[in-house]
Amino acid sequence: MDKKVSIRFFNDREVRAVWDDASNRWLFSVLDIVAVLRNGDNYEKNRNYWKYLKAKLKKEGNELVSSTTHLKLRAPDGKMRLTNVMSYEQIVALAKVFPSNQVNRFIEWFTYSDETLDGKSKNKAYALWDSSFLSQIEVGTVKGLQQIHGYLFSGLYDFAGQIRSKNIAKGGFQFAMAQYLDRTLADIEKMPINNFEQIIDKYVEMNIAHPFMEGNGRSTRIWLDMVLKKQLHLCIDWSLVNKKKYLEAMVDSVVDAGAIKRILKNALTDKINDREMFMKGIDYSYYYEEP
Repeated sequence: MDKKVSIRFFNDREVRAVWDDASNRWLFSVLDIVAVLRNGDNYEKNRNYWKYLKAKLKKEGNELVSSTTHLKLRAPDGKMRLTNVMSYEQIVALAKVFPSNQVNRFIEWFTYSDETLDGKSKNKAYALWDSSFLSQIEVGTVKGLQQIHGYLFSGLYDFAGQIRSKNIAKGGFQFAMAQYLDRTLADIEKMPINNFEQIIDKYVEMNIAHPFMEGNGRSTRIWLDMVLKKQLHLCIDWSLVNKKKYLEAMVDSVVDAGAIKRILKNALTDKINDREMFMKGIDYSYYYEEP
């Protein structure tokens, strides 16, 4: 069954959720929550700890365990295996009885993450896959990038889809000057996209231009994948792209795009019509923007 899977990140650890059509809600992987609250990556240890905690809670008469649901999620060995999942309310209840010094921070993050501006924008990005608007977006053009930005941030930023008129900088780096931005974008638009090297060169230049006041990275990564799909019948499996290395390579690309080309080339996949691949790409794209 083709299920919608969402990935959120707490302290750089995945928290997976699966959409349950029967109950019309997200159900979260209990083992992912255990890994977060135990601050441990060992799958077997986390599974054994969950078994211990379930027995303890059951002995104490806690009804939380009896209401746990099973759904299939991908295990570390790559196989789809039945795993315990819980609803939003159940995860909050579980966290409150979990012996961890991460609990308060986790509950605050878990409770409010979907209500933030980024959370709302991310939900819009998810909806893009099933939207008829996807087929209307111009591929590889400035207008196409504006269409994506406008879709993601309409109702959230008053400048959604609009080219900035102010100068911006990040980490001491000055992006393209606003007074020359129209000319800069016109030059980028003329850049060829006949092969992978050319496509990434154009992506790098668009990143240096940074045409919007905010939301450039999230919009441009979708834009990049659309170009790769149309021109090469490939896209990027963003889950294979390490956050730290990617961000460092993007900084270095101002002078030398070699590193970012190597990173992205190693993550190419032909799963261009795979819904889960698209959703996973959105999850990781928004994760890259987290501080």
